[in-house]
Amino acid sequence: MTQPEIHAFFDEPTFTVSYLVADPVTRTAAVIDPVLDFDLAAGTADTRSAAAILARAEEFGLRIEWVLETHAHADHLSAAPWLKARTGAKVGIGEHIREVQDIFRPVFAADDVVPGGGDFDHLFTDREVFALGELAIEVLHVPGHTPADVAYRIGDAVFVGDTLFMPDYGTARADFPGGDARQLYRSIRRLLALPPQTRLFMCHDYQAPGRDTYAWESTVAEQRARSVHVHDGVSEDAFAAMREARDADLAVPRLLLPSIQVNIRAGRFPPAEANGVRYLRIPVKEIA
Repeated sequence: MTQPEIHAFFDEPTFTVSYLVADPVTRTAAVIDPVLDFDLAAGTADTRSAAAILARAEEFGLRIEWVLETHAHADHLSAAPWLKARTGAKVGIGEHIREVQDIFRPVFAADDVVPGGGDFDHLFTDREVFALGELAIEVLHVPGHTPADVAYRIGDAVFVGDTLFMPDYGTARADFPGGDARQLYRSIRRLLALPPQTRLFMCHDYQAPGRDTYAWESTVAEQRARSVHVHDGVSEDAFAAMREARDADLAVPRLLLPSIQVNIRAGRFPPAEANGVRYLRIPVKEIA
């Protein structure tokens, strides 16, 4: 079986790993979870991270046909529109993004969000298979972190999004609207039922205590043996209790509000107001 060519790009400000994945035969490629560099204090966006991916593709003679999102991220903004404009790539995400849009559209009065996930070029169903050159990509619905999370299985590699972290760090939070710790456990067990040698590629790394380098590649066997949260023998009840207690003390991601607003729109910003300026909203609850 032909295996994908994989290039990883780590963005330290958001601790995010983006991937350029290619068919070594046809040189057809996909970008998974690209980061838009966003300065919250200045209200400015930059494309240096996405440009680095594009430069690598050009260096290796790769033709980008897809931009694939594992979910609507809450900790970084997507650079999908910038890459699409420069490559003609289609932007895809799991079909349950509709549920996430339904949750957040009223929160941000985001009436311009296209109904039914129409901001995206394609909505993937569970177990849908599509071609990347001569490679086959299988989509696995893995909800729990959010309702819309998917993983992309390409050869012996699976890009798991936020569902799993490195074995010494654990698993994703499940306290965002629509998240569910028990659902997350079942999604993880689905991934860990894959062959032991299957390579798992994370979307984030936060450098677990005692480790002085960032890392983002593991295997099913390593996770089952050593994951601090879901190693073999951890029950659903035990995991849910741990995850819910841990989530109760986690801080809100710094880029949560801008990320959600942009990412449910497939990476585009809200329309400009009459003065030509685009604005992101901050919901405020009045103090009694």
